[in-house]
Amino acid sequence: MDEKEKEIKEKEIIADLHIHSRFSRACSSAINIENLVKWAKVKGLNLLGTGDFTHPKWLSEIREKLVEKNGIYYYNDFAFMLTSEISLVYTQNEKGRRVHLVYLAPSLEVVDKINSYLDTKGRRDYDGRPIFKISCRDFVKDMKEIDDTIEIIPAHIWTPWFGIFGSMGGFDSLQEAFGDQVDKVYAIETGISSDPEMNSKIKELDNKSIISFSDSHSFWPWRLGREATIFLQKNELSYNSIIEQIRSKTYKTTIEADPAYGKYHYDGHRDCNFSCSPEKTKELNGICPVCHKSLTIGVDNRVKDVSKGYNKEYPYFGRPYYKILPLHEIISLALGTGMNSKGAWKIYNELIEKFENEFNILLKVPKGELERALKNQLLVDLIIDNRTGNIKVKPGYDGVYGVPILPEKQKKLF
Repeated sequence: MDEKEKEIKEKEIIADLHIHSRFSRACSSAINIENLVKWAKVKGLNLLGTGDFTHPKWLSEIREKLVEKNGIYYYNDFAFMLTSEISLVYTQNEKGRRVHLVYLAPSLEVVDKINSYLDTKGRRDYDGRPIFKISCRDFVKDMKEIDDTIEIIPAHIWTPWFGIFGSMGGFDSLQEAFGDQVDKVYAIETGISSDPEMNSKIKELDNKSIISFSDSHSFWPWRLGREATIFLQKNELSYNSIIEQIRSKTYKTTIEADPAYGKYHYDGHRDCNFSCSPEKTKELNGICPVCHKSLTIGVDNRVKDVSKGYNKEYPYFGRPYYKILPLHEIISLALGTGMNSKGAWKIYNELIEKFENEFNILLKVPKGELERALKNQLLVDLIIDNRTGNIKVKPGYDGVYGVPILPEKQKKLF
């Protein structure tokens, strides 16, 4: 087979493997299999995680509605992988630790074994993302004893409250967190407040895959797939083929939001309506000038702290990746309305009807075709600016999302 034939046989699989069901806290009550499939197709995703396979009611729906082939579970023609998230809350070295891990399973039989194991540790029926007093090290060890093909991925690794490197309950290294099991952790999830370039500063991550998923708590396209990983399908899609690409770092690339868009990029206090850069935080000695309490330290600051002493030289030499904002954000910015407004939905639906899915519009449709489809030149320009990473974002902080800024207003803020 020559290279041209090989290229024809390879298909891109855009995957979002960190999502939740309606049985997780702070999630939409309308999240079901049907809605997830519908909106994943609108977004342009080919593969979703099921999320929440530890929850008995959600697992019952998975069994009832999905059909397995090669470790992939199908709803009609749409593919899922069995995934879940766990919250580990415990004490290590006299410090409270709070860490979220995403994990992938090859079969319902293995899921049953995982759930039986968790039942010896506590309850899992009260939340789709249950809390257990298990250390990161012991969780990896115990999962690998159940089945070595279970994949454990530290979730949104920099977020203050539940990231493995988070400022509030995390660690300063993966080695500290996982101990003698660290080599069995093959990947980390960037989270919306960081991207591969930021993570490339950490020497310990050199041999880990740096992948991205949405952690969506709804099925709307400005949440679902807002971050994703692009895998390559060479033959039939299978669980093992996805896991092999994660472990060997042979996935194609990731789709990232601008890190400033994330809810924890900068330092600050939500209640005080105050945010600042790491440099300003240093000037303030970490104290909020409004309430005079300690600031919530965000991702940008934490990356700088953990990378001290061994950060790489710039520019970034890692694999190229996409950095884009969701289409609803761009339409909202152009119209000056909310993302969920009737006007924004009208334009969104018209674009989807013409160009099939959101990722096509964000990444591929030529400018000339967009101009013929839209009467709004500002929106066309913003879609192209978004594609080339030229829309600046006022950074999010302490649970507040970042805000995209129109070009003519950027000089006042940056």
